[in-house]
Amino acid sequence: MGMRILGIDPGSRICGFGVVEKDKSSIKLVEYGIVKLDAKHDKLEQRLVEIYLRLKQVIIRTKPDTTAIESLFFAKNVQSLVKLAHARGVAVLAAAEADLPISEYSPREIKKSVTGNGNASKEQVQFMVKTILGFSETPESFDVTDALAVAICHAIRSDSPTKSAKSWKEYIELNPDKITKFKT
Repeated sequence: MGMRILGIDPGSRICGFGVVEKDKSSIKLVEYGIVKLDAKHDKLEQRLVEIYLRLKQVIIRTKPDTTAIESLFFAKNVQSLVKLAHARGVAVLAAAEADLPISEYSPREIKKSVTGNGNASKEQVQFMVKTILGFSETPESFDVTDALAVAICHAIRSDSPTKSAKSWKEYIELNPDKITKFKT
């Protein structure tokens, strides 16, 4: 059995999750879904409890070895960013309570790992996630394929951990696979 990774795309209205299993030569789909919440009728605290409880159920059911989550990014609306931070916090709590290691990836890192392009569209990410995992149905929300992309990103990145360094010169020497050379 390989490493099971729970990927989470947090949101206060829709929280996507996806579980993949990585072995030496492949990444396979285990489960995916969304926690869809009613922002018009439920208070934020009720939505946060629902995210927490549903993710706990996913963790119990799928038994992941680790968790990967999208890091916060800047938003134009401060209120949206605060709500996203709360949703992300309860997702991290569910994973931490289960003693799962948690890795964070920026949206750009995730897109680059999955599509090769850090500026890829949601449609491009969805296409590549479906291609990598070999399934044909289109999930009801981009939040699902975004969560699966986070898990795939971790699966790919866990193969080549970054070695720490004391200077940029040492970093380049220790991590040649992480350096892109540009022709001038």
